Amino acid sequence: MTVMRFRDEFRLFFSFVRRPSLKREVKHATPVSGWMADWWPSCKISRLLAWAAALWLINIVALGPLVLTVFEMSGATHRISVHNLPWFQALLWAPIIEEMLFRFGLRRPLLALLVVPVLIYVFLNGFAWWASSLIVCVMLMLIWSMRHARMPSGSGWNWLRTYRWSFPVVMHLSVLGFAGLHIHNYEFVDLPAWMMVVLVLPQWVTGLALCWIRVQRGIGAAILVHAFFNAGPLAVAWLALQVAGDAI
Repeated sequence: MTVMRFRDEFRLFFSFVRRPSLKREVKHATPVSGWMADWWPSCKISRLLAWAAALWLINIVALGPLVLTVFEMSGATHRISVHNLPWFQALLWAPIIEEMLFRFGLRRPLLALLVVPVLIYVFLNGFAWWASSLIVCVMLMLIWSMRHARMPSGSGWNWLRTYRWSFPVVMHLSVLGFAGLHIHNYEFVDLPAWMMVVLVLPQWVTGLALCWIRVQRGIGAAILVHAFFNAGPLAVAWLALQVAGDAI
């Protein structure tokens, strides 16, 4: 099978943003199908890294100067300390929780109705050990349900047809929710609404890309790209601390 070039995927992504659709236009290059295809990335890791790199480039070159200017104007501070980098949260907890909460249901809307309330409860309770255990149980339950799923009935098909028609609205609402959640990364007293919007523009763009990856390549691929994307800034901050430490 001919592997699609990255620039062609990027072109499809822009088409998806303009006209969101559940149609899969990127063929699976790996020999997986059915329920497994949703969890196993349908491409090489290098392609997922390319998506993370493209998002880094967009956020740094196109959005970075604007966000930095507004950040300095607002007087806000970032909750993340460079001296206490949240590796576990950024590389494992956030990618799994946020992808399952905001994007798993894009292709599994009925299952999402069952698991999203649980995920919200887990998210609000943070890093407690029981919350992590609950996430594992939820994911195992989802895998079992998807493996043993049956074809929908007549009423089920009608519901799914309605969902496909409303998918563009659902997708964009999920991205807005994902972006809005990240305003919590900042500490501020009183901030105009337009400044809040600018500060979460990187998460909005990233959310759009992750939606496309979830629809085309599955939830497993979206989780990995999310983790790769988060790893970039943390790695840069860690290297800067090492260089600063050596210079002292």
